[in-house]
Amino acid sequence: MSSSDPTTALSAPFDEFRGRRVLVTGASSGIGAAVGTAFAELGAHVCLHYGHHAGAARTLAAMLRERGCVVETEGADFAMLGTAQRLVDAAAAKLGGLDILVNIAGAPFGRLLFEAVDDTVCDDILRVNLRAVIDACRAALPHLRQSVHPAIVNTSSVAARSGGARGVAVYAAAKAGVEALTRSLAKEFGPAGIRVNTVAPGYIVTPIHDGLSTGDDRRAYVAATPLGRGGTAAECAGAYLFLACHGLSAFVTGQTVGVNGGLVLN
Repeated sequence: MSSSDPTTALSAPFDEFRGRRVLVTGASSGIGAAVGTAFAELGAHVCLHYGHHAGAARTLAAMLRERGCVVETEGADFAMLGTAQRLVDAAAAKLGGLDILVNIAGAPFGRLLFEAVDDTVCDDILRVNLRAVIDACRAALPHLRQSVHPAIVNTSSVAARSGGARGVAVYAAAKAGVEALTRSLAKEFGPAGIRVNTVAPGYIVTPIHDGLSTGDDRRAYVAATPLGRGGTAAECAGAYLFLACHGLSAFVTGQTVGVNGGLVLN
């Protein structure tokens, strides 16, 4: 779809996703599953990445295939160096190329006060939340160069701006790194026509908070959110679709879009 065709782009903005080849990392649950589902139901050919939850990803893929969607799955443990490269290449092989990379995989690995963070914990958090994004973007570049209107959509967090709640300092730093990486890659990849943006969710009610946030934590998040509630994974999907859609965001790159109910105001 050309950016010179605004009428078509705005009347049926997501028609362009039909047949587009999309890799979504961290797609076995939560925001990743919602985003992968949205792309697939709009006609994209999607590869759902999973880390340790192969069953959930395969169940989701089977459900989507029953609806007529084209869906693949591929596993990779981002705690291990080199796996993002293998994931991207495997996904591109299964899909016949790659048009859109959506980096969602990440986790704070619990709450730990900074003085208790040892080298192993620090390395694990940075490797999964930042290094894997760097590696995936690097691996995707040659594939995206072969695409028409390619895009990368990364995932940050309100913690990148607010510092997060107690016990997530390294995670917040990693997510701030994702936002800086996004801006740098937008400049570097722009001449090749590759747009790079980030979505920064706020308090979203997903399994990531199981064992991480207490009832008091959740109530505090809601109290600090002007819309007065936590968001849902499905409510995040639209931001990813917008940023991946050439017809709607052809002139948007290097940006961070907050989906947080007003918890953090840029």
